[in-house]
Amino acid sequence: MADPTPAGEGGDPVARATRPGGTAGSGRVLTGVVTRDKMDKTRRVEIPGLVKHARYGKYISAARSVTRTTRRTSSRIGDTVEIMETRPLSKNKNWRLVRVVTKAPRMTAAEAPTKTPAKA
Repeated sequence: MADPTPAGEGGDPVARATRPGGTAGSGRVLTGVVTRDKMDKTRRVEIPGLVKHARYGKYISAARSVTRTTRRTSSRIGDTVEIMETRPLSKNKNWRLVRVVTKAPRMTAAEAPTKTPAKA
């Protein structure tokens, strides 16, 4: 079924940005790893990077965390995701999920570690 709203006209800005020719998809796109998924429809993503030391010129690995939003809970901890900068959606959220690049391996109940009683 075709979308009744043409790209760039009305409708949801998040959905509009994902359509070809959408006007809302002009923000930066970064790739990071999901580090927290306890919130509903919100994930914390850590973006790795390098920072050059001001005095010594040595590159130091530094990561920053951003909070991004999604309508569906399609990503979990360990997944590599692509996020796009967008208008402020709340006090701390101004990124949205573009796509899940790779999914982290999931453990089944049989593979999960079990607690063993401590020896006295």
